[in-house]
Amino acid sequence: MGTATTTSDLLPSQTPGDLVGWVAESRGRGTLTLISSCSFTIFLCTWVVIHPRVSKRPLIRHLHKLALFLKTIVAPELIAVEGLQEWSQAKKMKENCAAYTGGQFRLIHAFFIGMLALKYRTPDGNRVIWPNQFTWLLEQRLINWNDHPSWGLSVEVISDKSNADGTVKLAALIQVSWFLAQCIMRTAHHLPLSQLESMTISYVPLFAVTYFLWWVKPKDIMTPSIVELPAMTPEQRTKFEDMAVSSEFDNEGLNGQDSLWNVWHLTPRIFEKEAEDKRRQEAQEKAARAEKTSQVGEREVFATSDYDEEASIGLVDLGPKEIVVSYWDPDLYRSRIWPVTCLMGSSFGALHLISWHSTFPSLVEEWLWRGVALTSIVTLLIFMHFEKVVFRWDGPITLVSLSTPVLYLASRIVMTGGVIAAFRASDLEIYDTYVVSNYWIHAY
Repeated sequence: MGTATTTSDLLPSQTPGDLVGWVAESRGRGTLTLISSCSFTIFLCTWVVIHPRVSKRPLIRHLHKLALFLKTIVAPELIAVEGLQEWSQAKKMKENCAAYTGGQFRLIHAFFIGMLALKYRTPDGNRVIWPNQFTWLLEQRLINWNDHPSWGLSVEVISDKSNADGTVKLAALIQVSWFLAQCIMRTAHHLPLSQLESMTISYVPLFAVTYFLWWVKPKDIMTPSIVELPAMTPEQRTKFEDMAVSSEFDNEGLNGQDSLWNVWHLTPRIFEKEAEDKRRQEAQEKAARAEKTSQVGEREVFATSDYDEEASIGLVDLGPKEIVVSYWDPDLYRSRIWPVTCLMGSSFGALHLISWHSTFPSLVEEWLWRGVALTSIVTLLIFMHFEKVVFRWDGPITLVSLSTPVLYLASRIVMTGGVIAAFRASDLEIYDTYVVSNYWIHAY
């Protein structure tokens, strides 16, 4: 079969186990080769996996893609969970539209609409058609699926607009495969991995899961499809517009629309709108009961009601807008796959533990690395335990729900700092390489 040996360039004064700083390129590998290989792998994987929403303004589009890139680097597990939520929403929309499209509505259509790629004209500009609005138009028979090509919803048009680069995908696949193969071979030859290599390995499974969930999602669409809405009665138009999830991504020249700050915002989900509508409906019902009570003479009860002002003006004021830190899809959160999702999310920190027995510049840094890796696992598991985290005091549990993301972010910063600091005094053996020779298969 053949033999495998290792090569190194030890100076006369150096012995295995010594700590070294920057190592020049040699017969083995140097610091620059190690850093560039890991950085290139992370960059390629991240660039391929991000699928930004659609914006007509080039500046907003590019900044949103940069924001996604940075968030994916910092918290790849949360991007993977976001990918799962988008896939779940697209799957629901496909199921809801199936009866009105003869089963021809596919995931690619749902993703296309969900990434804000379908808009309608207004006198002042255009507005987003959200997935729930599109489904409602079908349900009300206001649009006919047979006309979907005129709305830019044919698979051919969507695929043509998508700018997924097959060459970049192939390059990413080759680079990741080669990188993982090298790590496996180093382990097989009892050669240590650097902390940077452990971190790079941690990205790969999450990127693979995210890309699988977004396999049919269009990528880098530059311009939305802008259509004319069908004729509606005033009541239908009001109902349709009330179903809009957000106005932040409309383009009518209003304050806060299509702004630079929005590039950091996640695309709002339909379940958030449904929860808000349910909350408003419950408040309206309570206000109506309070007003009915007041009409039969119980003015004292009405005067002390939490909803006295709301009832007096016939409207419901839900108070200041909530500052939502996180909100998981309720259907996913209550499903059997959520525990698996939590484990998937914690895998990033868990894979950093590959370097548990690695050599660090000091004992303090060694235990700090171990501690923050475990902290990132535990804090993320606790954080994902809460269906919704709001920046509001709700008792002592608030300290837990709000402190865990802070501790998680701090652990990520410390781990990244540890990776960089480790190169000032690394195990010399991380620069040793294996030489595989005579691996031939002979057929006689």
